[in-house]
Amino acid sequence: MAFTLNVNGKALRADVDPDTPLLWVLRDSLGIVGPKYGCGVGACGACTVHVDGEPMRSCQIPVEAVGAAKVTTIEGVGATAVGKRVQAAWSELDVAQCGYCQPGQIMSATALLSKTPKPTDADIDAAMAGNICRCATYTRIRAAIKQASGQASGQKTEA
Repeated sequence: MAFTLNVNGKALRADVDPDTPLLWVLRDSLGIVGPKYGCGVGACGACTVHVDGEPMRSCQIPVEAVGAAKVTTIEGVGATAVGKRVQAAWSELDVAQCGYCQPGQIMSATALLSKTPKPTDADIDAAMAGNICRCATYTRIRAAIKQASGQASGQKTEA
């Protein structure tokens, strides 16, 4: 079945089964490989994308459920002011170690700061819960979120 998806501001067409997870449509049909396959059950967060601004695990969303919603991936999040700040903080603070989980981490952090521009540590914990980093860069992730929100001086911290 043919689906036209609004991904990163572009109308893209994919001919796939309706129950195909959005992650596989993005990666295999559309060549958008920023969202990563991590666990396949929505527990790790590596596949996080925004659907109408909400962070969602793309491995758990059937393409037929997307409809006309706007899908934003790591490839498109930098086009927003908040996404640009988050990506800059991630780079400046050298958050990534292996980097595999970082697209999902950035997508969750951007969604948080879009709704809560000055998050508390509890807000960060709640928003980032379920985004797993096997390299344990959680301290740098928190510092980057704080920096992107304007609440930190941008000192690099160790994981």
